[in-house]
Amino acid sequence: MILKEKFTLSNGVEIPKLGLGTWFISDKDAVQAVKDAAKIGYRHIDTAQAYQNERGVGEGIRACGVKREDLFVTTKLAAEVKSYKEVVASIDGSLKRMGLEYIDLMIIHSPKPWAEFGGEDRYFEGNREAWKALEEAYKAGKLRAIGLSNFEKADIDNILESCAVKPMANQVLAHISNTPKELIQYCKDNGILVEAYSPIGHGELFKNEDIAAMAEKYKVSVPQLCIRYDLQLGLLPLPKTANPKHMKDNAGVDFEISEGDMEVLNNMEPIEDYGEASKFPVFAGN
Repeated sequence: MILKEKFTLSNGVEIPKLGLGTWFISDKDAVQAVKDAAKIGYRHIDTAQAYQNERGVGEGIRACGVKREDLFVTTKLAAEVKSYKEVVASIDGSLKRMGLEYIDLMIIHSPKPWAEFGGEDRYFEGNREAWKALEEAYKAGKLRAIGLSNFEKADIDNILESCAVKPMANQVLAHISNTPKELIQYCKDNGILVEAYSPIGHGELFKNEDIAAMAEKYKVSVPQLCIRYDLQLGLLPLPKTANPKHMKDNAGVDFEISEGDMEVLNNMEPIEDYGEASKFPVFAGN
C-alpha cells in the first residue's frame, strides 16, 4: 500500500512516497483536510507560506490523533524572501504559525520572486543567503531536511557550489505530457529526490482522451494513472485535494503501468495551455 511506502532522503530521513498537497485550501478548511487525510492513512502533508494555511495545517496536525513523529510536514519559504536575516525570521514564523517544534522539510519555493519568475535575474546571491539560513536551522534541529522547489540546473548548481549541506529534494511541475526528464536525471545524479506537484496537470489531464482510454484499460481513474506514472519514474507525487473521496482514490495506486505504456505516456504532446491556471507563473511558461 502506497501510503505505507517511503523514500529515503540523502541524509537518511524517511519521507512517505505520497503526500497531500494543500494549495488553494483555505486556512479554515485545511484543519479538516489534514484530519481527513490522516484518518485515511496519509502521513505526509505539504504546505507553504504562500498558501496562507500554515496555521490551519498545524492545527490539523495537532488534532488528527496521529503522533507528531509519525507525520512528515513540508512547508516552503515565500519566493520573495531572499536575504539571510529575512529567511531566519521566516523559518521561525512558520514554526510559530504551525505551532510545531520542528518542520520535517523546508524548501525555497522558487529561485525567483513570483512577480519575476520569467525574468533574467536568477537571484543567485539571495538564494545562497536563504540556503545558509536553512542550513543553520537544519543544524539547530528546527528542520529535519532542507530542499528546493522550481529550481532548474543553473539554480541548483549555484547552491551546490557554495553549500555545506546538499539539497535533499526539489519540488517541480512533473506530470504526464510535461516531464522535465533532464532536470529529473540531474537531481537524481546529485542525490536530490524529485517531488512532483500538480501530478494531474492542474486538472488539464482530465481532458486528454488518450489518458482516459489508458486509465480505462487499467481499470483505474485518470488521477490514479497520473499518480502511478510519477511514482514509476521515482518521483514523489503531491496531489492536492480537500475531498476525502479523492484522497482515498489518489492513494489507490497499487498497480503497475507496463513499460510500453510508460513509454507512450512519457512521450505525449505537452499541454499548450493550462487554461485558468496559466495566470500562475509555474504554468505560464509551458
